[in-house]
Amino acid sequence: MVVDDDAEFRESLGRLLRSAGLQARLFASIAEFQGSAPPDCPTCLVLDVRLPGRSGLDYQRDLVAGSGRLPIVFITGHGDIPMTVQAMKRGAIEFLTKPFRDQDLIDAVNIGIARDRERRENEESISSLKARFEVLTPRERAILLQVAEGRLNKQIAGDMGITETTVKVHRSNMMRKVKAGSLVELSRMVDKLKLLAEKHDE
Repeated sequence: MVVDDDAEFRESLGRLLRSAGLQARLFASIAEFQGSAPPDCPTCLVLDVRLPGRSGLDYQRDLVAGSGRLPIVFITGHGDIPMTVQAMKRGAIEFLTKPFRDQDLIDAVNIGIARDRERRENEESISSLKARFEVLTPRERAILLQVAEGRLNKQIAGDMGITETTVKVHRSNMMRKVKAGSLVELSRMVDKLKLLAEKHDE
């Protein structure tokens, strides 16, 4: 996704990215970019710093404030060190000053796309895990958290006022529902979903 108000330069960037086997969508302003449908694939934003209306840095600041994580490669004809530092601190992939080498832009965009792909895969994995955990009964969920903390069936039974046999039945059902083949696998799932951290916060 390229946002640059210089039509000729924007088109040349589009040609460069396509020559590297990348799909490129071109926009003249932040408003035009925001009015378009977001692509449903790993994405990197190539963003000019100085634009009519909101600047590229303004957009990055708003994106970060709203927990947006779209990878950004900045391009500018008017870069300075404070501007570069500001952009990089907020997570920019690269800050390229015109004229830049074609390969530097392609390399930076590929890094951005790889990061976005990893983020999307991680979010899909977490979403799938959450769906498994949502089918647990409140009691199975309570037992799961205690198991993840390393507590024994006997200790869990004592805490919950139920028999050890009942704990074993619930524990077996819980492991089957979340598709955990071992305690190590269960611990990884709990860690990924930050369930113990949420429990301690409560």
